[in-house]
Order: sequence, then C-alpha cells, then structure tokens
Amino acid sequence: MYLVVGLGNPGTQYNMTRHNIGFEAIDYIADELGVKVKKLKYKALYGECEIGKDKVLLIKPQTYMNLSGESVSEFAKFFKVPTNNIIV
Repeated sequence: MYLVVGLGNPGTQYNMTRHNIGFEAIDYIADELGVKVKKLKYKALYGECEIGKDKVLLIKPQTYMNLSGESVSEFAKFFKVPTNNIIV
C-alpha cells in the first residue's frame, strides 16, 4: 500500500496559489485515475484506488500545511504503511 499526499491549505483564499500545488497534484492524479477524493478520515479528504497490484490512497490533509504530519501519520499507522511507501 502507498500513501500519496498532496500538501495544501483548506479554504478558497488558497485556491490556485502556490500554497495548494499539492492539492492540485492530487486532483490531477485522481481525475486521471477516475478516483473521487471526498471521503473524510483523520482530518483529511482521501480517495482509494489501485495502481497495478498496489492499493493507493490519495490524501489531501485539511489541517493546513504545518499540521499535515498529524493526518499523514494517522493514515500510516492505521493502514500500517511503511515510511518508504509515503509519497509527499
């Protein structure tokens, strides 16, 4: 399993700014794979898919960038994802 995390800040004031390039990257990947990133867990929006034989979670933490590690660590702990399989 892999976590693919896009960093950004929630709120419309950050749309289309450099602060949200991570969110935009996740949206692009999700669109290409036909994945909805709308589920809410551990203070993040996420979607699930498979790439090859691997399960992948696309994650957009909603905690602002400085606290995004809290969300990512909860996902990694719950799904038992090794740090080598976390892509930010």
